[in-house]
Order: sequence, then structure tokens, then C-alpha cells
Amino acid sequence: MRRILGVSILALLLAALSASAQRILPDSFAGWSTNRNGSVAPTPRPVLQEYGFDFQDARLYYRGAEAIDVAVYAMKDPSGAYGLYSYLRTPFMSRASLTDHSSESNDRALVLAGNLVLDIRGSHLLSLRSPLKALIAAVAPKAHDGTLPTLWQFLPPDNMLVGTDKYILGPQTLNELFPGGIGASVGFDHGGEAELAHYRLGGRDATLLLVGLPTDQVAAVQLEKLQRDFNVNGTNQSSGVPLFASRSARLLAIVAGASSQAEAKPLLDKIQMETERSWNEPVPKHEPPIELMIEGSIIGSITICLFALVAGFSFGGVRLLVKRWAPGRVFDRNNHLQVLQLGLGSKPINADDFYGYSAPTGPPTVVDKNLPDRVALRIFR
Repeated sequence: MRRILGVSILALLLAALSASAQRILPDSFAGWSTNRNGSVAPTPRPVLQEYGFDFQDARLYYRGAEAIDVAVYAMKDPSGAYGLYSYLRTPFMSRASLTDHSSESNDRALVLAGNLVLDIRGSHLLSLRSPLKALIAAVAPKAHDGTLPTLWQFLPPDNMLVGTDKYILGPQTLNELFPGGIGASVGFDHGGEAELAHYRLGGRDATLLLVGLPTDQVAAVQLEKLQRDFNVNGTNQSSGVPLFASRSARLLAIVAGASSQAEAKPLLDKIQMETERSWNEPVPKHEPPIELMIEGSIIGSITICLFALVAGFSFGGVRLLVKRWAPGRVFDRNNHLQVLQLGLGSKPINADDFYGYSAPTGPPTVVDKNLPDRVALRIFR
């Protein structure tokens, strides 16, 4: 009995610690306080899982008769948080100044802070920017920063409907937002990512989907698979919604809602990720003619010789001028000169030939010039 009671108490303590560790929202901020948990707007569980959902925290805050409902989603990384932020945002929300990535309307605000997404609901939120910034300042230190996706940069800005761009990391989310049911065939299982947006094309609403894949080869394989299994570029007209696609390097562009290939082509042509690379085309040969190579060799040799000649005369001229204007100060300084001479013949060594030699004051030394050949080694300073 005691063992069961101890295990129960330990489980309760662990549950309390876990709940405390998952508390992100503060108890109060800027005059607002809470005494109960808030409600969380329903978001499909598969969508949350594809974006890397970790846990959530929700609180209901009061200030007098006013109330706001705040929910925070903690994701595994900032990329997933950015994707969930774009998924929850609606075209009716305008860009806000709460953070770099924030949107608002009069009754809702969405804020991206690192790996956290704040979903704030209430009345007259546009007049509560100062308290909301205080709330974000209290939550931001608990967020984990990191790099955000850049695939949106390849979306053409012309004729794009504001607020319709979505970042996608899984097939179920893609099938919910893009027609044709192609979610499992665009390469998410190969590390792909996607971005879509709505455009006005030919007077109607069209959806452009961009899929970024790891390599050019993977992108080519996925495009072939789409053309084989779906009605892409008219290859399989009995397979549902007509789609029009093209590839630029490792980027796939797919348009839904266009009436024909000609109508989708101007939008597809704007998707240029980088210079096309191919491994099955011959390498062009542009070798210069032999006459040009010989001429270049001659000119190069003459240039090197002229440079050596000019450099030599310049060095020698400077040396002569310095020796004339400052004799014994820069070059040939006798107090720093050491001479090593090997006497290998019968001729005696003449010390007068060396710098820094002072003749002896005594009688001259008699040198026997008839001595046999010998080896002599003398050092003079």
C-alpha cells in the first residue's frame, strides 16, 4: 500500500513538473492577469505534426471587463513555426509591427517568435498594441531562434494575392491547400519543402506551388512521376485536375487553375532558381588557334625580360646614387664588414685590399715571396 502511494505521489510530482516546464505564457503583463486556462482554436492534428508540433500553452487574460484568449504553439524548430504561422494566417489579416513576422485584424493577431507561434483572439486588438508587445517581450526569451525558410523569395510578386502564401512541410497539408491530391508525389519523403500562393491569372484565381528538392536529379525524377501519375502538362488527361508544371534546377513549379498551358506559361517562366545545369550535354570546345598561342607566348616572354631589365637597372642605379651621396653609410660600411679569404697560392695576402684595415705603425713586415705554395686562412675585420 505504501509503495502504491509513493508511486502515485511521484507520478503527480512528475506531472506537475512537466506542466510547469511547458508553461510559456506569463501570469500577468501590462495590467492583464489570468486565473484560468484558455481555449485553443481547432487545428488539424496531422497538420501540426507535419510542422513539428511539440506542445501548446493557452491562457485567458482579463483587464477589468476586457478579455483576450492567448494560445502559444511550441514547435521543434523555427522553420516549422514559420510554416504553422503561414498556415494559420488568413488573407483578411494585414501585416503588423509586433515582430518581423506578425499579422493582425481587429479580432485576431498572429505572432512568430523563434520556434513559437502566438495566436491571440479578442475584441479591438488593434488598440492593444502596447500590451501585446509586453506579452511578446515576456514570451520571446523562451523561444529558440534559428534560420527561416527562403523558398518564398522565388514567388513572383506580380498579381499575387496578399496573404495567400503558405509554407508546407508535408503531404496532408499540401492536399488540403492545393488541388489534385499530389501531396505524396512531390518529394517530401526526399527532404522536399513547398511554398504556394494564389494569383490572378486570366481573370481567375490560380494557385502556384513551388517545391524545393535537394538536387536537380531528384527534381527531374519527381516531375516525371507527376507527369506519369497525374494530369500534368496534358500527359494523362483522365487523371483529374489539369496541372501545368516546369522545372528550374532543383525547383518544381506547378500551376493549378489555369485553363491551358499557354495561360500558365508566363507564370511558370518567372520561376528561375539558378543557371540550368545538365550532365548529358557535350562540353563546348573553344581552344584558341596555335598562332594566337605562339604570339601570346612571345609577348609574355618579352614582357618578363623587359621587367627584369628595368628592375635590374633600377636597383643598380639606386645603389650607385646612394653610394655617391652617402658613401659608407648605407652600403660598404667598413665597421660591419667581415671578409673571409682563402690563400691557396704562393701570392701573399694583401690586407690593404679590404675595408676597415689600418696599416701598422711599426716597420713593414718582410714577406718571403719564395715560400712554397701553402694554404692560408685569415679573417679581417
